[in-house]
Amino acid sequence: MGAMTTSQKTALVTGANKGIGKETARGLAALGITVLIGARDAGRGEAAAEELRADGADVRVVPLDVTDEISVQAAAKHIDAAFGRLDILVNNAAIAAGPQQPSETPAATVREVYETNVFGVIAVTHAMLPLLRRSAAARIVNMSSELGSLAHLADPGSPWSAYSSVLLPYCTSKSALNAITVLYANELRAEGILVNAVSPGYCATDLNRHTGMRTAEEGASVAVHLATVGEDGPTGAFLAEDGPIPW
Repeated sequence: MGAMTTSQKTALVTGANKGIGKETARGLAALGITVLIGARDAGRGEAAAEELRADGADVRVVPLDVTDEISVQAAAKHIDAAFGRLDILVNNAAIAAGPQQPSETPAATVREVYETNVFGVIAVTHAMLPLLRRSAAARIVNMSSELGSLAHLADPGSPWSAYSSVLLPYCTSKSALNAITVLYANELRAEGILVNAVSPGYCATDLNRHTGMRTAEEGASVAVHLATVGEDGPTGAFLAEDGPIPW
């Protein structure tokens, strides 16, 4: 891979070999962006890349396990050597656990989910920030969930509140991700780097055994929009396709 030209944009999407991550990669590539598919399994990543290339997408595979610091640093070095900068980072990789009542959920289960959904996001963002700072209009999008909304979870009348009683690791990891989003946004606002959290809605993916009511493509649309929004776009926001979500 040679160095990118000034006009080309490059995006990294973590956990992009399937589901919403793959559809986010597809949506960004359709806009002429070179997309790096971050995948723990290089074979699965390449299979996804081949599918997207068949549609004319410029996609490459970057081996990336967000829970492995060595893997994260290697990915950053690879992107630096190949492209010299990064314009878009979509922190999509996530796992879930359960269902279990909060009182029955061991700390080890919560810790395992946080390694990917929280600490993985911090590790990847930290490693990619030097590359993002070389972009004229860097964007960071964190894939959250309405299950991370404390307002929704605290409202007995909210359809989301029912899940709070059985998904402690996932719900709290997304609440933590929302807080992380705000803090990065506050720090990077003056540099013109926009950082937002998005909710794709309840999409049919492996994460929920394909019980969701929305397609992965529909869920990816808000991430694609925020990843390519102009300088007048929001930062430090929590958004769904139809607008802001209460914290």
